[in-house]
Amino acid sequence: MNLDPSLVDGPLAEALAHVGLIDHHVHGALRATPERRDWEALVTEAPAAPAVGSIFDSQVGLAMRRWCAPLLDLEPHAPADDYWARRTELGEQEVTRRLLTATGVDTWLVETGFQGDLVLGPAEMAAVTGTAREIVRLETVAEGILRDTGADGFHAAYAPALAQATQGAVGTKSVIAYRHGFDIPAERPSASEVTRAAGRTLATDATLPRISDPVLLRHLLWCAVDLGLPIQMHSGYGDPDLDLHRANPLLLMPWLRAVEPTGVPVLLLHNYPFHREAGYLAQVFDVVHCDVGLAINYTGARSPAIIAESLELTPFHKQLYSSDAWGPAELHLLGSWLWRRGMARVLGTFVDDGDWSIADAQRVVHLVAYENARRVYRLG
Repeated sequence: MNLDPSLVDGPLAEALAHVGLIDHHVHGALRATPERRDWEALVTEAPAAPAVGSIFDSQVGLAMRRWCAPLLDLEPHAPADDYWARRTELGEQEVTRRLLTATGVDTWLVETGFQGDLVLGPAEMAAVTGTAREIVRLETVAEGILRDTGADGFHAAYAPALAQATQGAVGTKSVIAYRHGFDIPAERPSASEVTRAAGRTLATDATLPRISDPVLLRHLLWCAVDLGLPIQMHSGYGDPDLDLHRANPLLLMPWLRAVEPTGVPVLLLHNYPFHREAGYLAQVFDVVHCDVGLAINYTGARSPAIIAESLELTPFHKQLYSSDAWGPAELHLLGSWLWRRGMARVLGTFVDDGDWSIADAQRVVHLVAYENARRVYRLG
């Protein structure tokens, strides 16, 4: 791992500089470089690049110019135009090779359900560095099945199709936060309710059905519970498709009470600005785990504050590392490096103040970096 020696300091510098990571929620790196404005749109949750200014004038943009620029043979804080010119000169494949190999990620758990033709798949990510396993998106499987079976056949067909799609996968993922929100009844819908909801969905678009009916979304979740694999759920901050106030994980409490007896792990992803709420849920429900995912990238120099807040209530055996990087390999790199930097500062302060022992701090680093993910996803 080609780690900038100024990245981490303090009593945990050695542990955080060298610990291997399991990135438990991530997507592939770009296959090809788009135009600059399109690329800038990929480094934000906005649907397009800003009409005024540049994404380089943001926390994530400054973090790229500081930490990614040296890996592309530039000085730290290189001007944005110089950064883009050098990136273009190297080409996407070389940029990806340099940045991914510098992450120190040993295992990628790659969610493949979003625009997979534009990014590398699990095997291709593993070919660059580390190993990779797949996470299957519930809604992507459902939309193909609904199109093929029609409304009457969907209820019976989905569970077997999901079982088939997840052969070799280590988990599933739901984007119910985007499609509807977490304010749903907890109960499993009946077959007749699912059939009627499928009919409503196909009446809107039979060619490219989009699963957004809350009845169908509940059906997918309960089929995932029956399958028994860990279930990832996007929570909090995301693009304008979601209504942020309906992506507060506290709204899931009735459903979590129903799932708790099954023992199926529920992984709340990202959670910002609801990361404290997610920590509470991880404390009071055995099945709940959480991360702060993409919030680390997008808050840049302020990410240590997010990491500190995420550790307030979350039991240390319930928090996992993730980057949620999709597309530009800068996001894969920053996820790792900013997490290492933030943990070094936050836990190092605990040690320096005498609140934690160095041994306990090192143990928490290992738990969040890889041990919790290895246990939850049964990676052996």
